[in-house]
Amino acid sequence: MSGLTLIHVIISLIAIVTGIAVAHGFLTGKRYERTTLIYMVTTILTSLTGFLFPFNGVTPGIVVGTLCVLIFIPTALALYKFRLTGIWRPVYVVGALALLFFNCLVLIVQSFQKIPPLHALAPADNAPPVLASQLVLLAVIVIVGFLSVRRFRPQLQGA
Repeated sequence: MSGLTLIHVIISLIAIVTGIAVAHGFLTGKRYERTTLIYMVTTILTSLTGFLFPFNGVTPGIVVGTLCVLIFIPTALALYKFRLTGIWRPVYVVGALALLFFNCLVLIVQSFQKIPPLHALAPADNAPPVLASQLVLLAVIVIVGFLSVRRFRPQLQGA
């Protein structure tokens, strides 16, 4: 594994773990400031470091990375500029969970491609185990998203 790949993977895994913690905060109505900052920074770094790999035309990775950058912008604005007021609270929740979804989606695909026992189970990206994993992820994110938009109403510090 090259140095860039290792750094990219570590950043991505940190983004996923902290993203899960942020999602937990959505469900419990808690705001984890430091964890959220780490999540936001590692999430954008995951996308940006992905663009440093050799470019061989438009790939699913390039499309996902571009989508994530486009989702990140209003998500970060909702949190840091608009302080989750009004419509910006659900924009942030949905954006943060969409970013977590894409990070986990890439983790699923890469795991089935790179981990030998998983690759043996599903040698193609559209094999039933891969698709089933992706559908479970989607269902979890949609349920967490629905509940989060309803439950996450943080009190702003200093407000």
